[in-house]
Amino acid sequence: MKKWNGYQRGINLGGWLSQNVLTKEHCDTFITESDIEKIAGWKFDHIRLPIDYNLVQNNDGSFIESGFEYIDSFIEWCRKYSLNIILDLHKTAGFSFDEGEGERGFFYNEDMISRFVSLWTEFAERYGKFSKNIAFELLNEIVEECDNEPWQKIAERTVKEIRRYAPETKILIGSYMNNSVLTVKNIAMPFDENIVYNFHCYEPLIFTHQGAYWVKNMPADFKIKYPVSREEFLAESERFDNILSFEWAVPEDRFNKDYFENLFSEAVETAEERDVMIYCGEYGVIELADPESAVNWYRDIHNVFEKYGIGRAIWCYKGKDFGISDGRLSIVQNDIIENS
Repeated sequence: MKKWNGYQRGINLGGWLSQNVLTKEHCDTFITESDIEKIAGWKFDHIRLPIDYNLVQNNDGSFIESGFEYIDSFIEWCRKYSLNIILDLHKTAGFSFDEGEGERGFFYNEDMISRFVSLWTEFAERYGKFSKNIAFELLNEIVEECDNEPWQKIAERTVKEIRRYAPETKILIGSYMNNSVLTVKNIAMPFDENIVYNFHCYEPLIFTHQGAYWVKNMPADFKIKYPVSREEFLAESERFDNILSFEWAVPEDRFNKDYFENLFSEAVETAEERDVMIYCGEYGVIELADPESAVNWYRDIHNVFEKYGIGRAIWCYKGKDFGISDGRLSIVQNDIIENS
């Protein structure tokens, strides 16, 4: 399987230019050059940067230069510290993976689609010259299966426009069910040799998202450790509704690296058959989890990433309930970095 060199070990800057109030004070202070220097010191080779469209695009489709200035500064910092970049459009007009954002209608609205294509054309004009160091991720986490077919058509249309200005830039495309590894097979055939298939992995969800206030029917005080036996996992899962996403992927005995081996097998096979690289843009454990268990989880998934040469980026550097540099997980930060 193809290996994406330069994008093997990365980390997300969630909560900076996305999923937050994008005030000047926040954008100026949440991430600074010192953070990029720290990440480089941890020997990561790239950073995935989530960006919300409203940082750089007005409702009339015009562009916001002050928003692009933050991206430009970030690129300068990363070039200074020899870090590659994935520019991830985390929210576009009419779509966000988070229903609370109130963005709706994108996949079936020509005006919104045109704005999306226009935004990516602007990104390509500005940053396509950095094709060796900057990749483009078209859109974060399509949710519904019914939206996948129109999404793949939108992606193809967008890639064609991007290629006018960025013929060699790597472009990441995901599938539905929040970029599930089990839906990689439903991504369209690669449009050219510079397409990368993208997935996210937070399985088993009741471990990585234990106590998460935004997960439906998740008790705030729920706790579970990792690794966990099949019997305990199934018994705990019965307490919930609609959050055990992959019942058929439960192991025969115990969650361990073999679980991730089985979970990834179909995606790996798809990538090999289509001669395309695959990449895990997000994976991580909520800071409410037992820190030792979090390290165990990272170690198991890391083993499978390494076996197949799958590039990946931890969610995330700071905040967003998953930060490894602040909060509870900071006490095992070095162990997580070692197994990332």
